[in-house]
This record gives sequence, C-alpha cells and structure tokens, in this order.
Amino acid sequence: QLQLVESGGGLVQPGGSLRLSCAASGVTLDDYATAWFRQAPGREREGLSCISSSGVIINYADSVDGRFTISRNNAKNTVYLEMNSLKPEDTAVYYCAADPFECSPYEGEFGSWGQGTRVTVSS
Repeated sequence: QLQLVESGGGLVQPGGSLRLSCAASGVTLDDYATAWFRQAPGREREGLSCISSSGVIINYADSVDGRFTISRNNAKNTVYLEMNSLKPEDTAVYYCAADPFECSPYEGEFGSWGQGTRVTVSS
C-alpha cells in the first residue's frame, strides 16, 4: 500500500527558499505520476507541478513558474519541490499525491495523498 509523507515546511521570510520532500513507502515512485498541490486558506486546492513515471515534468501553475522545481530521487524513493523566491501568497498547506496513471492538474485524478506540510511566508 502506497504511503506518502511530506516534510520540509515551515516559516520563511519573503524571498527565501524551502525544499519540500515527499517520501514514499509501499511502492516505487518511478512507477507513478507524482504531483505537488497546495491549498491556501479559503481557496481550492491548486495543482502546481507533476513528474511522470518516465520523468517528464509538467508545470501547471503560472504563479510558481520559474520559482518552483519538482524533482525525483529514485534511490531515495522521494519527490521534492524546490521553492525559491517565496512570496507571502505562497503561504499554504502543500500536499504530494501519486497515481499509477498520467499526470494531471486535477486532485480527483490522484488516489494517494500525503498529510500535507504547512508553508508560511512572512516577515
């Protein structure tokens, strides 16, 4: 059974950086499409970026384009989200999700989710 555990969130000043991790157990992540989503207070969950089983990266959110980068370390069975030039509007709970099929920006397409990690960008 696939389990996902996010880590790496916290409080950071505007302009700072964080790296989020999504560690998987029970399956091999390079057999899955894995995506990062976020949900800000009072807003719907937003798809940010996805890496397919073959390593193809698809970015969905213009608001983070050029600042956030998804990657995967197969040896560690972990997917990362490198976040740079953080802004207060990046404050949200960040989730990783995985599915054995294709990447998608829609949360309903993903069957497995982590518990989320909170990111707060504030001075």
